[in-house]
Amino acid sequence: MSLPAHKKACCAPTMEHAAHLEESRAASRTRRRTTIGETAGMLRLDGGKFLMGTDHDKGFPADGEGPVRQIRIDPFWIDAHPVTTEEFARFVKATGYQTDSERFGWSFVFQGHLAGERYKQLVEDTVLAAQWWCKVPGSDWAHPEGPDSSIEGLENYPVTHVSWDDAAAYADWAGKRIATEAEFEYAQRGGTEQQLFWWGDDLEPDGKHLCNVFQGRFPDQDTAADGYSGVAPVDAFPANPYGMLSSIGNVWEWTADWFSADYHVDANPFNPVGPTSGTRRVMKGGSYLCHESYCNRYRLGARTGNTPDSAAGNIGFRCVRDI
Repeated sequence: MSLPAHKKACCAPTMEHAAHLEESRAASRTRRRTTIGETAGMLRLDGGKFLMGTDHDKGFPADGEGPVRQIRIDPFWIDAHPVTTEEFARFVKATGYQTDSERFGWSFVFQGHLAGERYKQLVEDTVLAAQWWCKVPGSDWAHPEGPDSSIEGLENYPVTHVSWDDAAAYADWAGKRIATEAEFEYAQRGGTEQQLFWWGDDLEPDGKHLCNVFQGRFPDQDTAADGYSGVAPVDAFPANPYGMLSSIGNVWEWTADWFSADYHVDANPFNPVGPTSGTRRVMKGGSYLCHESYCNRYRLGARTGNTPDSAAGNIGFRCVRDI
């Protein structure tokens, strides 16, 4: 996506630039803070300066991955891993909360998890532009692959089929909040600078699998070479240098920010947040369905957006807390 003409030149300030910067500063000053949630199972991160975004040739400029910019954020706590089905079940038991998927009566399930007769019996429709996504009535966080499935044995797996609204409700209950995009990327990078992944630029260094993404021919042939053809336990792969588990692949994770491809170009670099409104929220990290031939958004600088009421079998979240 090309930037509007007034945003292509950065050699001189403009009134519009100044107004935009003040708006983003005001948003950062008024962003929600939480300091009451329990910190057990969380990582305390010191914050500070880091280089956010990427201009790498493997990226998607139209997503607003660049330009690379120096960001500074305050210290914060972040969950060491995505919220698990066991943790989410405790929330539901305590509050009686009903997720968006439960209210709608359906959610999206990947075609590869609906083989043979189950596909014929359960699939009501598919997404026209991405027919591997199947509309399955009765699928939700407690029935991740249709009404005949359950989360038994998945207690240490990320909860899925949760919308942004569901994630925000859980965070409120836990006395926490959803991370800003900048906080998430800071934690995800683990102190590394401008690498594609926290371990380097090779997805599989020396043939070693360090995250859960799609192997084979997407979307029809999943070899599960990394050991998983779907979601994996939150601790199935090594933590990054900050101790963050499942930071790349496995499940997309919601962030607090509204998605924009260019808002950040003129935004406040101190504790930045997204626009004050929008239609999609930013998701980070990629998922077990990301594949280089189709969507390599498992890279640290990558991002995408989704509507706040959307849910699917590859979307989860984790929480943060202020210090």
